[in-house]
Amino acid sequence: MAYKRSVRSLAAATAVGGMMAIAAAATPGSASAVRHEARATPDRATSAQTTARTKDRAQVTAGVALQKALNHLVALPYGPPGVIVIAQHGSRSTVYQAGTASLADRRPLSTSDHARLAAFAKTYGGAVALSLVSSGKLRLSSTIGQILPALPRAWHRVTLREVLQHRSGLPDYTRSKALRERLARYPRATILPDQLLRYVWGKPLQFRPGSRYKYDNSDNVVAAMMAEAVTGRSYNSLLGTLVYQRAGLSQTSLPSGFRMPGPYLHGYQLEPGQPPVDVSEALTASAAWASGGMVSTPAEMNTFIRDYLAPLFFTRQTQADQLRFVAGNSSPPGPGTNAAGLAVFQYRTSCGAVYGHTGSFPGYTQFGAATLGGGNSVTVTATEQLSTTVHPQVLAVLRQAELLAVCAAMTPG
Repeated sequence: MAYKRSVRSLAAATAVGGMMAIAAAATPGSASAVRHEARATPDRATSAQTTARTKDRAQVTAGVALQKALNHLVALPYGPPGVIVIAQHGSRSTVYQAGTASLADRRPLSTSDHARLAAFAKTYGGAVALSLVSSGKLRLSSTIGQILPALPRAWHRVTLREVLQHRSGLPDYTRSKALRERLARYPRATILPDQLLRYVWGKPLQFRPGSRYKYDNSDNVVAAMMAEAVTGRSYNSLLGTLVYQRAGLSQTSLPSGFRMPGPYLHGYQLEPGQPPVDVSEALTASAAWASGGMVSTPAEMNTFIRDYLAPLFFTRQTQADQLRFVAGNSSPPGPGTNAAGLAVFQYRTSCGAVYGHTGSFPGYTQFGAATLGGGNSVTVTATEQLSTTVHPQVLAVLRQAELLAVCAAMTPG
């Protein structure tokens, strides 16, 4: 069947999860305004102009290198048909793209096109959970036994902190053979959230909670269920009031079906000897739910990740708890050296550290990150699933492009 590999790789997908650049005009208070104000004396003018020219050259160099990398990425055998990047430094953002949004009509990609967020959606769940921690409705020490006593007793000592940092030891429902078989038979059928953990109901913990790191999609399902339990509201409702409304997001959603809102970036599956297969609507988003079922646009991803690191959704005290890291890669790995916090990863690169998440789902690979305070940010959306097991050579090239995107976001322009 056309979607055979996509269905087969759902566990990896949720676990791992135009040749042009467009510069946005600088707003008041940007570098151009500062340079204008610096003309007080000839000496200062010369110094300011030299600094401005140096910054402009650095920005151009970073942008040229990034665009070249994106062009190379889409030209690779099994490379994504399209990729789009937003690199924002302060108030100035630049959009880079290569390839096409759709192989059917060859239209350019747009920052207003929708795409599946894959595991990048876990940061939105983090915003919900940590908002409730800041308001006192949840504690990071809250346990499954206290909040969700109906879940298996073997899981009861696991804390919210441990699920948000993937140190819970919970069995990963996306590894379930029964789930894979169901998706193979009914790939587009909706799965209710309370059914997801049933696929690992009789499974013991994989290790003692808190003793090690292991990326796990059950963690984010549990975190969302805990949020529902202490508020008496659905996860979708909590996303609406605690995230979408606060950040002004109107094009971000958590669908329960397989349809994509338009316009959208078409996601593809590429196999040796086969033409690309459009898998944008191959699988129900409900199979991922809080672990990766959300849909948004590059523009709103960028808005969200800047607000997430500001932090807009929770207090600085809660953010201090969030930013205590342990060794561990996001899935797929992001640029540089990865470390795991609470629903966020640190990416230490040669151009500085950024904080965010990656994601991989049939048809899509995502990366979004920002500096502390949200002043600089980057999003990268590619229209093919890439992971350490799905076209890993292409993933390596994408990671290099992500690094260059981080550098472009860090460079004043």
